[in-house]
This record gives sequence, C-alpha cells and structure tokens, in this order.
Amino acid sequence: QFQLVESGGGLVQPGGSLRLSCVTSGFAFSHYTMGWFRQAPGKKREGIASINAEDNRVIYAASVDHRFTISRDNSKKVVYLQMDKLTPEDTAVYSCGVADIHVNIATLRTLDYDYWGQGTQVTVSA
Repeated sequence: QFQLVESGGGLVQPGGSLRLSCVTSGFAFSHYTMGWFRQAPGKKREGIASINAEDNRVIYAASVDHRFTISRDNSKKVVYLQMDKLTPEDTAVYSCGVADIHVNIATLRTLDYDYWGQGTQVTVSA
C-alpha cells in the first residue's frame, strides 16, 4: 500500500532554511505526480508545491514561489522540498501527497491527491 514518511522539520529562525524529505514505498513512484502541502493551526490544508512525473514540471503557490524548491529522485522514491528565506508565516505541519494516477500535471488541488504522509512540523521563530 501507499506509504509516505516525511522528515526534516524543526525549529528555525526567520530567514533560515530547511530541507524536507518524503520517503515513499508501496507504489510506482516514478509514475505519479507528487506534492507538498501545509496546514497551519486553524487553517485549511494548502497546496504549496507540486512536481509531475513525465517531465518534472513544477508549480508553486504564490506564497512560496521563489523561496521553495520541489524536486524528486525517482531512483530513491523520494520527493524533497527545499525551503529558504523562511518567515513565521511558514509555520505549519508539512505533508507530502501522491496524486491520483490519472493526474499527469503538477497540481496544488487537494482533491487531486489520494494519499498523504503524517506530516512534519516546521516552526519559524526567533
């Protein structure tokens, strides 16, 4: 079955960086669009970055564009999220998701995703 395990979260000062990893198993990773999402307390889950399977096209939410970078390693079945220039507004639980097999584009829509990891906490504070 689909398994996704995130790591790399933690406490970081404003302006700092973190790299999140999502290790996957149980499915043909290279065939699926992958995404990163986050959910802050009291807010809805927000899609922030996605990468498709066919040609590694990416898409970002405006709130993270030019600061965050999504990438994937099909040989390791891992998707990464490099986060730079972090601000307190980036504080949230970050989760990775795997899209439906029929989704062949990068997408930030939660409804396009079928499976999620448990998430990793990112806290940006001085």
